[in-house]
Amino acid sequence: MARRLARPGPGRAGTAKLRQLFAVIRATNKFLWILFMPIKGIYLICLILLVGASLYLFYPKIEGFFVFFPETLFDQTPNELNLQYKEVYFPAEDGKRLHAWFFPLKKEFPVILFCHGNAGNISHRLENIRLLLDQKLQVFIFDYRGYGKSSGRPSEKGLYLDGLAAYDYLTKTERIPSTNIIPFGRSLGATVALEISIKRRAKSIILESAFTSTKEMARTVALFYLFSFFLPAHYNNLERIDHITIPKLIIHGREDEIVPFSMGEKLFEAAKVPKYFFPVKDAGHNDTFIVGGRRYFETIASFAYHSRI
Repeated sequence: MARRLARPGPGRAGTAKLRQLFAVIRATNKFLWILFMPIKGIYLICLILLVGASLYLFYPKIEGFFVFFPETLFDQTPNELNLQYKEVYFPAEDGKRLHAWFFPLKKEFPVILFCHGNAGNISHRLENIRLLLDQKLQVFIFDYRGYGKSSGRPSEKGLYLDGLAAYDYLTKTERIPSTNIIPFGRSLGATVALEISIKRRAKSIILESAFTSTKEMARTVALFYLFSFFLPAHYNNLERIDHITIPKLIIHGREDEIVPFSMGEKLFEAAKVPKYFFPVKDAGHNDTFIVGGRRYFETIASFAYHSRI
């Protein structure tokens, strides 16, 4: 029987957010009409100052609205794929209760510390996890605060705390040596993987479909392009990757429709050696592991075991 493929999607929470997004777009269109209608100099200056102040004060909430698409309901569980796992809960430094699945194999096998993207929850990555396990890679995947069964609300600072707490659980509770841990960050999760690798010791790091910063991402969206020059560079992976000295594998789909392929190239150029770049031909943002097929997983396994491809 064919396995049901779990892929991240908008879901119920995403659909509600899309409705809100359309409302924001309509309001923005009205604002742009006002902005570009004939206005005397002094009024135009006041309007620009007002917009600038609003962006400064409310940008974190606006950014969070467009960045986070959490879902609390699970599509499936590891039991449905006959996967052996351990369900765990652990605390973040600020007291938030986080939920995770640990898929253990032999103790000496590398552990992929899976930091997922901005949509859905850990249940949407099960097929991907199954294929990683086939490569003799242990996997620990956790939900950020506000996702799945994890408490709290997501934020940039919160995501970093969650990633560090996940690492600490592996080393302190599961007694996994740091030389066996490989932070793997996909899309938004790349910034979490980088935080772990900066603040903790790890064997190597894998970044997939990663963006350079939310400021540069804003420049790729017509709605925000005009204001992108005034926005702060949050989730600044381009600046942070320079601090990583362990081996790096950067994966990016050549046809990524969300995060431009050029951002993956920029991150690779900014990274220190040792570093490796694996472009996935014909792959978009969410299907690298599907389109990449066997070679994709063999490349990750080779890097996980030998820190090279």
